[in-house]
Amino acid sequence: MNPAPFDTPALHIEVDGSPAADPELLATLMSGYGHFTAMQVRDGRVQGLGLHLDRLDRATRELFDRGLDGGRIRALIGGALEAAGRRDASARVYVYDGGRTVVTVRAPFPPDRTPRALRSVTYWRPAAHIKHLGGFGQTFHGEEARRAGFDEALLTAPDGEIAEGAVTNIAFWDGASVIWPSAPCLAGVTMSLLATRLPSTSRRVTMADVPSFRSAFVTSSRGIAPVSRIDGVELTVDETLMDRVYGAYEAAPWETV
Repeated sequence: MNPAPFDTPALHIEVDGSPAADPELLATLMSGYGHFTAMQVRDGRVQGLGLHLDRLDRATRELFDRGLDGGRIRALIGGALEAAGRRDASARVYVYDGGRTVVTVRAPFPPDRTPRALRSVTYWRPAAHIKHLGGFGQTFHGEEARRAGFDEALLTAPDGEIAEGAVTNIAFWDGASVIWPSAPCLAGVTMSLLATRLPSTSRRVTMADVPSFRSAFVTSSRGIAPVSRIDGVELTVDETLMDRVYGAYEAAPWETV
């Protein structure tokens, strides 16, 4: 696999397989009632592609009371990649009522393993198990966290129970196993791939528990990064642990679009 050099993202958008007449306008309107998935494509392949397709189908059934043809979605992604002239890309699939499907393709995002500082906020996403549109709350809290000198917001309940990051899943390490918070959250594809390849458990985690953990990391469609701090609590960036986590993720098979 010979990835193309990472470059400035240029957005290519297709609606039901046809190029959008006004991509810039369409991009600004993608915040209504619907859901989506985001993936990194390398040499025309995606890790956990089947998980992406399954999640799209489940959310479509829940939101719109109809299934979604995974073969059609693969064809739409493949067509958009070909039209954009890319084998390596960041791709998204948006699904709206009536089965309308939008695929966006842009330059791939390079993995960023820089340790993250997280700021806790009292907010949980509605219907957190769906990767839905209209994420004003998480965007607002994420921007507020960055203005305060953090990298991302950590979403918690009023009693301090931890759910997820604003755009990530979070995992904690107790020295023996990976703990995924059991609060309502989106089961991200990267999280799902790791949970089957590392010793993992799911249980309630609160802000009061954070000092008892040795380390933590976050996962998203763009990759995995260690957590160096949550609010005022410093966490160890365990290179041995992270090498193990990265290795487990890299071992996940790539599926052809």
